[in-house]
Amino acid sequence: MALIIHLDVMLATRKMKLSELSERVGITIANLSVLKTGKAKAVRFSTLEAICRELDCQPGDLIEYKPDKPSE
Repeated sequence: MALIIHLDVMLATRKMKLSELSERVGITIANLSVLKTGKAKAVRFSTLEAICRELDCQPGDLIEYKPDKPSE
C-alpha cells in the first residue's frame, strides 16, 4: 500500500497508549487498531481531526505517501 500510517510512532512520542487515545477521541480501540496497522480503507476527516487534536499534530505527521515500486 502506498499510504503509511504513523499512529504508533505518534503515540510513542506522546507517551500515550491506544486505550487513552480511544477514550479521548471516542473511537473504539478496535477501530484505532485497524487504522494503526494500516488496514483501514478510509478515515473520516472528523476522526483524523480528533486524533490530531489529541496528539497535537498535523495530518501529515500521521499519514505518509510512498508510491509502490513499479513491477518489472
